[in-house]
Amino acid sequence: MPDSTAVPAPRPDSVPPLFHRAVASLAAVRPRPELVVRPLEAPPRLAPYSWAVSVEADIGHRGDGTDDLDEPDTSGRLILLHDPAGQDAWEGTFRLVCFVQARLEREQLGDEMLPVIAWSWLTEALAERDARHATLGGTVTQTSSVRFGDIAPAERDDDVELRASWTPVAEDGDLGPHGAAFCELVATAAGLPPVGVRTLAQRTS
Repeated sequence: MPDSTAVPAPRPDSVPPLFHRAVASLAAVRPRPELVVRPLEAPPRLAPYSWAVSVEADIGHRGDGTDDLDEPDTSGRLILLHDPAGQDAWEGTFRLVCFVQARLEREQLGDEMLPVIAWSWLTEALAERDARHATLGGTVTQTSSVRFGDIAPAERDDDVELRASWTPVAEDGDLGPHGAAFCELVATAAGLPPVGVRTLAQRTS
């Protein structure tokens, strides 16, 4: 029996021009070279039209596309949802959903201010890129896991996870500032210095 909750995949000739412009503006964002951007298969049931991308960072990333990022220090996903009819909870026809996971240093564990700081990474990135938005909400979670047995030597991973969604305010469908803000969020979570600022290690290498 077919799933009645599934949203049929749109035909290429039925894609709304506004959604096409929104996707094109996000795809046109050129992040800093330390970040690796890859297309993702978007979840099909959240809205009639959707698009997704992953952004990964690694402190040792060379920026030449040859890095092994199977286990990046920081990774993120950005999903664009579009419902031409709008949804009450969105207060608009577009919705951006993001997830970012970053590795924590041991001394950061238990820091009561960490969730507030992590959330500010997102809000400040949106503000700095003038990415106007509405109904922003989300969560920040600290997680710890330890591997045992034959799959790997006993190792502990401590991470911070940020999940958020917001409605972009862009009548012309230009979501480029939102895409740039998301890339900035991933870079900040990864601990990368601001663009144009070199670390001490970079200066002396």
